[in-house]
Amino acid sequence: MRSRNFTGQCVLITGAAGGLGKALVQVFLQAGANVMALDRDARGLDAMQQSIAANHPSQSRSLLTATCDVTSLPSCEAAVTQAIARFGGVDVLINNAGIAHRSAFADTQVEVLHRVMDVNFFGAVHCTHAAIASLRKRHGMVIAISSVAGFSPLIGRTGYAASKHALHGFFESLRTEVQDDGVDVLIVCPSFIDTGIDRAALGADGQPATHSRKTTGQATQPVEVADAIFQAAQQRRTLLLFSFTAKAAWWLSRLWPTRYAAIMKRRLRAEIFPDTTP
Repeated sequence: MRSRNFTGQCVLITGAAGGLGKALVQVFLQAGANVMALDRDARGLDAMQQSIAANHPSQSRSLLTATCDVTSLPSCEAAVTQAIARFGGVDVLINNAGIAHRSAFADTQVEVLHRVMDVNFFGAVHCTHAAIASLRKRHGMVIAISSVAGFSPLIGRTGYAASKHALHGFFESLRTEVQDDGVDVLIVCPSFIDTGIDRAALGADGQPATHSRKTTGQATQPVEVADAIFQAAQQRRTLLLFSFTAKAAWWLSRLWPTRYAAIMKRRLRAEIFPDTTP
């Protein structure tokens, strides 16, 4: 199987103004791709565009930004139409936009879970549906940014885990429908990344969570993950488990699920239930 070359190709990235999204924009621009960067944060997009124009003026001509709410199918369709008009089509779609919550299910308003599913799952569905015709025509690639929570339990994040589990079911099934058309599907499962997603996580009432996040293993930097994603995309891989923690979680949750759950709860339980001991 030949590796992918992204020179001159159109790469559409959602959640592009955030930590991992911004790093993905930079790594694909450096590889010679044309990038369509989408986010709800117009100021963040403007700041990123100005930074690239100042530091890498030649790359700025290959960057197009647009505000987009991935929970709105018309918004996603308009963004894809704009990408096609500017770059001729969509070759790679990276579903990176996401939101987190940190709260025990019994205390969490159901609307919070709806919000997480709307962004994490249906946001990816909307963008993929809008781009699928172009991706098929150009034998492109879809990349879904999932998580360790996409294949294993994670205490205090029931809605987040549900949204990521849903991504796996959706994109693994989609792969069976589009692989004969030459479309690749890559699912990325990092562990903890040092980005704003957890710092902006929702609490039980839908407001920003006030308690600090606990992690398992060392949090990685967005640029490290972006580089690994780029390499996995080049190699046309179907799954990327980034970091030792993600790989260990993958195997332990499958081979000894009760042990995995016990370790995970012991390390993270105090974040959600600070007044209890495991």
